[in-house]
Amino acid sequence: MHEKALIDTAKALVADGKGILAADESTGTIKKRLDGIGVESTEATRQAYRNLLFTTEGSEDFISGVILFEETLFQKADDGTLFSKLLADKGVIPGIKVDKGAKPLAGSPEEMITEGLDGLRDRLKEYADAGARFAKWRAVIDITDERPTDYCIGVNANALARYAALCQEAGIVPIVEPEVLMDGENTLERCEQVTDRVLDAVFTELKQQQILLEGMLLKPNMVISGKKCGQQADVAQVADATLRCLRRRVPAAVPGIVFLSGGQSDEVATAHLNAMNKRGPHAWKLSFSYGRALQAPALDAWRGKPENIEAAQKAYFKRARNNSAAARGEYSADMESAA
Repeated sequence: MHEKALIDTAKALVADGKGILAADESTGTIKKRLDGIGVESTEATRQAYRNLLFTTEGSEDFISGVILFEETLFQKADDGTLFSKLLADKGVIPGIKVDKGAKPLAGSPEEMITEGLDGLRDRLKEYADAGARFAKWRAVIDITDERPTDYCIGVNANALARYAALCQEAGIVPIVEPEVLMDGENTLERCEQVTDRVLDAVFTELKQQQILLEGMLLKPNMVISGKKCGQQADVAQVADATLRCLRRRVPAAVPGIVFLSGGQSDEVATAHLNAMNKRGPHAWKLSFSYGRALQAPALDAWRGKPENIEAAQKAYFKRARNNSAAARGEYSADMESAA
């Protein structure tokens, strides 16, 4: 019933040179971000911070959509306009994080399962009525020598597909996010092995649950060395391993792959995306759905002070512009020093 709308929205989210701002930090996560700059996390400070991002003039040239947290979807800009309407009026598609976070997996408590399927059908109707046209659900997969187990991969893949089916039923494009974490000691090769297993399981479940692949987006990790690995892969190695993995597992029917940054520094995340696009053309658009890698410089510049809003917006604009260039394969490190 919603087939055309789903396909059109998915394509619009990966329009040439455009990507997604992930501004969907939960209340706990945004508190950590604000604590880091010495700002108390209140509804007012969270609104002020999101307001400065969403009202950055010209950012809509690079940002196709914004993932909102539930609180933010119903908040208003300083001028009284609902954030969802403010974004839509600029041609930016509002989206919504719908999962309820990762909890210990029964039977394998060192691993995680994402919760939030109960009541999701009703919540999706409410979100659609509030202007959301796409959604996001994140599954968290940890890497050690023994993990992840097939059990953990299987139940998370099943939940991602169930979420995607409910989204498409509601006319909302699902962003499917299976995140293989980069916090461990694992090598690039181990990350590629695990990411391959995860993507294989996810697309098997999506097929079984009759997901319209043309009406969804994939938000995967890049294939990367763990943060604690003594031998860090370079930009070219990350690009080659990531593309090798995606070509094996992601059907060409999927219109776009919007990477998460996963704790990479902002400039490194941009360089990795650029390197992959330089190796194109690909079967799918390769773009970004970054949180920290788009926001960190803006947050640092703002520090909760009204007089710093302009500097913070310039910092956000620069990261959006540079990632837009990377989504075209046209980024260079010289752009970091350019005004």
